[in-house]
Amino acid sequence: MNKTVLITGSSRGIGAACARRFAIAGYNVMVHYHQNETAAQSVCENILANGGTASLFGADIADYKQAETLVHKTEEFFGGVDILVNNAGIAMMKMFCDTTPEDWDRIFSVNVSGAANVTRAVLPYMVHQKNGHIINLSSIWGITGASCEVAYSASKAAIIGFTKALAKELGPSGIFVNCVAPGVVETEMNAALDEETKVALADETPLGIIGQPEDIAETVFYLANSNHFITGQVISPNGGIVI
Repeated sequence: MNKTVLITGSSRGIGAACARRFAIAGYNVMVHYHQNETAAQSVCENILANGGTASLFGADIADYKQAETLVHKTEEFFGGVDILVNNAGIAMMKMFCDTTPEDWDRIFSVNVSGAANVTRAVLPYMVHQKNGHIINLSSIWGITGASCEVAYSASKAAIIGFTKALAKELGPSGIFVNCVAPGVVETEMNAALDEETKVALADETPLGIIGQPEDIAETVFYLANSNHFITGQVISPNGGIVI
């Protein structure tokens, strides 16, 4: 029986690239979206057109009940979640003094609580199976911090701590927990960057390029298929901009 991967926030960008990568390898793919059903449907249809297996479901994972329903629907469709990719997240560029308590709470409710909610819901199946992979998406800003992105950086740093602690707790149950912290990647989240800024960022990167969603998807896929001795780690595909 094919394994199943649930990828949160997989209607676009890195999440969509992950969905396509796992589908090519024969996984059942649950495409999750919050608001953009049209984009999620497009990802799902692309997978089906290429002979893969996929379904989609919309949920606001900041709400535990909706996150739980997302997992239950995945189990209903495919039998269980073997791999969870906690990719869904939101960004915000603001000076900290302009960041409202509501801004802060929203960033953490999606980026941190969202990941925790879905993880909590998949664990009964994984613990019962004595096997599973959880890959959490952080950011280089979770490692280094970024000016004008304090809330976002703090939320992504929290994901790193979440990963390390959870890996220690779940290791005895045969569950691997790792983190991917991408560098600058060409996605809608970075669409606000002008061309001059992108060129400057590429120049700061030893490889001289900005990453593509597929670059990150390959790292996620590798970790999801590493069944021996890698857990609690932060892998940062970033072109060398952070070493």
